[in-house]
Amino acid sequence: MPIAFIALEFDPFLRLGDRLVRIETIVLAAGVLGALLLAARIARRTPAGEGEASEGPPDNLRPDDLVFIVLAAVPGAVVGGRLGYGLLHLDYYGTHPGAILDPGQGSLELGLAIVGGALTGGLAARLLGEPVGRWFHVAALPLLAAIAVGKLAMALGGSGQGLPSNLPWATAYLGAGPWGSLAPELPSHPAQLYEAAATAVVLAAAIALLGSGAFARRDGRLFVAALAGWAVARTLVAATWRDAPVLGPLLADQLLSIAIAGGCVAILLSSRAVDRLPGPADSPRGSIVRSPGGETSGSPDEL
Repeated sequence: MPIAFIALEFDPFLRLGDRLVRIETIVLAAGVLGALLLAARIARRTPAGEGEASEGPPDNLRPDDLVFIVLAAVPGAVVGGRLGYGLLHLDYYGTHPGAILDPGQGSLELGLAIVGGALTGGLAARLLGEPVGRWFHVAALPLLAAIAVGKLAMALGGSGQGLPSNLPWATAYLGAGPWGSLAPELPSHPAQLYEAAATAVVLAAAIALLGSGAFARRDGRLFVAALAGWAVARTLVAATWRDAPVLGPLLADQLLSIAIAGGCVAILLSSRAVDRLPGPADSPRGSIVRSPGGETSGSPDEL
């Protein structure tokens, strides 16, 4: 009896006259643009401060600052992604350390790319005098949406195929391609679609928690929780990848994802511990206090 699987045979290029553009690239670009527009929309609805003790409605975050923060996040994402890729292939880069600086060789690792981009983007927000935590709050849902669309885009280019499988939903890429996976015609786990679906579940959970008022303070903990949830989902999905284990059954990327999830949990626990610390009775934590001279004080909404 032949093995049942899903055969994918289509042209991965959009043909515009004599020019060829990969459909994967178009969908990825559309996903990034959509995430930026979503972030700008959320920013316009996010107060820049608590505003309870000030007169009139609070000022909201400025979407034009989003451009500077995103631009600042790019170098951090590139450095973090290259560092992560070097850790995944430590056997090679340990003997060829200079190759890690070659942009034409290898790729980027997603987990540390997100961490690096978050660090430099947060630094840019601080230098702009913006409430860092509130910008992280803005970035949480768009980040998950961009990851989910990016993984769907990979499926359109035949990239990210997992281990060979005889499951009915295993996918095989037929035709000329070119496809982004080795042996694309071999029925395999659609690992890229698994991660897209898992990320969508994390996104839905984050939206539900947000709607329940769990992150009403907009202090950045939504971003940390979303990143932790995605890292856990990625750890589970990576069990279907083609990479070789490096520690027992765990892949190198799984170890990085576990470290990211653990770091996020530590941040969440430490922030809850800080919340329990007693504060001055006349100055609740996180509120804005206006002095008789018009000056304000209080804890900024930062991670």
